[in-house]
Amino acid sequence: MSAAAETPLGLERLQSRALVVGVVALGACAAGGLANPRDFLRAWLIGYLYCLGIALGSLVILMLHYLSGGAWGLVVRRILEAATRTLPLLALLFVPVLIGVRDVYLWAAPGTPEDDPLRHARAYLNVPFFRVRALIYFGAWLGCAYIFNKWSRERDARPDPNPRRFRLLAGPGLALYGLTVTFAAIDWAMSLEPHWYSTIYPAGFGVGQVLSAFAFGIAGAVGLRRREPFARLVTPANLNDLGNLMLAFVMLWAYMAFSQFLLIWSGNIREEVPWYLAREHGAWAAVAVALIALHFALPFVLLLSRRVKRDPRLIAAVAVAILVMRLVDLLWLLVPGFHRPGFALRWLDVVAPIGFGGIWLWAFLGQLRDRPLVPQNDPAMEEALAHAH
Repeated sequence: MSAAAETPLGLERLQSRALVVGVVALGACAAGGLANPRDFLRAWLIGYLYCLGIALGSLVILMLHYLSGGAWGLVVRRILEAATRTLPLLALLFVPVLIGVRDVYLWAAPGTPEDDPLRHARAYLNVPFFRVRALIYFGAWLGCAYIFNKWSRERDARPDPNPRRFRLLAGPGLALYGLTVTFAAIDWAMSLEPHWYSTIYPAGFGVGQVLSAFAFGIAGAVGLRRREPFARLVTPANLNDLGNLMLAFVMLWAYMAFSQFLLIWSGNIREEVPWYLAREHGAWAAVAVALIALHFALPFVLLLSRRVKRDPRLIAAVAVAILVMRLVDLLWLLVPGFHRPGFALRWLDVVAPIGFGGIWLWAFLGQLRDRPLVPQNDPAMEEALAHAH
């Protein structure tokens, strides 16, 4: 095996630590959930959607790169591919939500009053159809991830006789992602408050997933940059390109969030405004300000700097900060929808994502170790290696 084809070594210790953190944190959550299974399942959903966002966002970036080309994609391709190969595990980990759907979602609870508008949404918001739709979503995502990873492994073994097939599938794959993630965001997140709706919400949800994946890919590439021959790909120029893309999605996330707020607030419709009222009082208002400052303003200013984007440590610090704020954003979006009085952030809501992240990181590192960090027989490799300044 050539040096370029060697799989990354030395990740076993990090993988073991991630597993220990995940098992301990989720074990503590399970023990705490014995007293209140509903709180446990809702905390499970938060952690689940956070990790799923990185995996699905990685699939989107892979398809975007196959369509557009460029040296930047080779830097993070193996990281993104490994993240997409965790989707089978994530499909399995959604089973508790499917089983406990009546404890998680208000619309699934029995006894809806006759005059409740939800009765008119029963054709869509019902437990059997909810489960069927979940199977459809995972079927689409797993199918795309499987095909791209299969073709990538085949190209590692020998030169690809038909490299255009990646591009030909990426276009329909992106359209399929857009369709499925729209309905998944409605089903799994927006329907926590079934009397409220926003047509922008699913788009913002998808943009957040891609932003999470860019931040994760950049942090991972910087963490692995000292390993040869992968180090030759992690150049200042390639990091600068990745930083520009991450900046674009920081701006797009802010645009989606502000557009939704502006339309709902100016419309002042009784069924829509309460969603923001619940998130703009007390401690949730401070969280909203933190999101504006740390999820948008600070990354925006820092990523305008060419020096920050070309410095591995600085851009990795920005990426990690964005990953933290992605979790804060998810808490701000979901927890007020649990209809608890006041701020009502339970310890389970924080510990469960940590535990879920540990388990997911363990699975991700196992997949990352399975293949070489540098893609083989890729026609864009020369451009990536030459793109050093």
